[in-house]
Amino acid sequence: MTASRTDLLQRLERLGIQADTVEHPAVFTVEEAKALRGELPGAHSKNLFLKDKKSRFWLVVALEDREIDLKALRKTIGAAQLSFGKPEALMDKLGIEPGSVTPFSVINDLDQLVTVVLDEEMLSHGPLNFHPLVNTATTRISADGLLTFLRDCGHDPIITTL
Repeated sequence: MTASRTDLLQRLERLGIQADTVEHPAVFTVEEAKALRGELPGAHSKNLFLKDKKSRFWLVVALEDREIDLKALRKTIGAAQLSFGKPEALMDKLGIEPGSVTPFSVINDLDQLVTVVLDEEMLSHGPLNFHPLVNTATTRISADGLLTFLRDCGHDPIITTL
């Protein structure tokens, strides 16, 4: 069964992770998010769901303005040739729709089939802002809170310079 936004927020609370959530209209791109967020403090991200030629799945979480070179990235993370994952795979692996990609979605990856890659520089910012499994809200947490959550979900992320 796929975790809901409520399930996610309850898990963060159980882990003792401070999280604040604000509501907003649905956003599907970084540009839309920038236009709607106003003065929402902290770092904002882009989240890429990728698949490599060996059928391994990757969730890359980076600062929103970070240029991601997929050829260079694959060498950095030890992947085969990378491409964007299909919406069906996104739903199957992480239980979310396109536009709602977030590191919080690993709550639905019970078999740890998706490798999480985090932008090292992003972790030096605070707070961090991500969709809480839906693109109609943004949840703000600390970098330590994100790492605690990911590890509690069985995902020890690759932290690298992107």
